[in-house]
Amino acid sequence: MRAFRYTAAAVLAALAALASGGALAGATVTYVEPEKFPDMPFSPIDRERVLEDLSAHFAELGKLLPAGQELKVEVTDLDLAGRIDMSRRGANEIRVMRGMADWPRMELRYTLEEGGKVLRSGDAKLSDMNYMDRARMATANEPLRYEKQMLDDWFSKTFGVKVRGARG
Repeated sequence: MRAFRYTAAAVLAALAALASGGALAGATVTYVEPEKFPDMPFSPIDRERVLEDLSAHFAELGKLLPAGQELKVEVTDLDLAGRIDMSRRGANEIRVMRGMADWPRMELRYTLEEGGKVLRSGDAKLSDMNYMDRARMATANEPLRYEKQMLDDWFSKTFGVKVRGARG
């Protein structure tokens, strides 16, 4: 089983906490066998960019946790919103959103810890069938905006932390 870990933001946050003498909140994300995720971009650079962008978003969400808490996430499946237009697959891939059976989906395992103690853990299956009806206008040009909105909703509901634009 191959896993990729994107922890630069978490490491920088930890170093900043040590330097300041405080304990910051943070998030660590691991992608389990990302090469098996359906519907990922064809280009290795674009696939890497998707994972880095999602990791950065998890890191931003982790900053919303109370000081000293650490969220550890393992993404076990990821299906991006829309579908790649196979006639354009390659250097100029185009992702087409139709709002039908192409909504974003993600499966993950998570653990929220504080001081080495597990506060909460579980598995989650995220999806947003209405992703096109509720996209935030402020993020209209942001990559992975539908997936990020789905994560914001999950994070807000699961951890009781208000995330801008999250429903519930």
